[in-house]
Amino acid sequence: MPRDLDVLDVALLGALQRDARLTVAQLAEKVNLSTSPTWRRVKRLEDEGVIAGYQAVLDRRALGWGVLAFVAVSIEDHGDAQAKAFERAVVALPEIVACWSIAGSSDFLLQIVGRDLDTYAEFAMTTVRRLPGIKAMQTIFTLKEVKPPAPWPVPGPR
Repeated sequence: MPRDLDVLDVALLGALQRDARLTVAQLAEKVNLSTSPTWRRVKRLEDEGVIAGYQAVLDRRALGWGVLAFVAVSIEDHGDAQAKAFERAVVALPEIVACWSIAGSSDFLLQIVGRDLDTYAEFAMTTVRRLPGIKAMQTIFTLKEVKPPAPWPVPGPR
């Protein structure tokens, strides 16, 4: 259960999601608080797991990843061993940038990048199709990024 966030927590989280490179002094200025209490709040949010880490947001196209696809995967056996084997294999593949276990007509949803359609097709046929226990897969190619992954909405105080 998430902890209740007050107005300052919400402001800190919003500012950090927009720019995680802010110094504590800059962050304190943005939320109208002095540096020591700002540092303590950020540290508490980190310790409580609300802030899970910091990272740079990279442009996939600038890195040469021209294709972004979502792949719905169904596996043969729904036993724990089969699912764990599939998950371990997925984690080891850097082209699979995200994986979710899902409900519905498929078991997993993969987010995969490829340099171009040919390299994606090669990866899909020689690697993804051979992952442990795959029964079926359906690829959905993105045509245009309408809204890229954005900061999580931070619920305000109750």
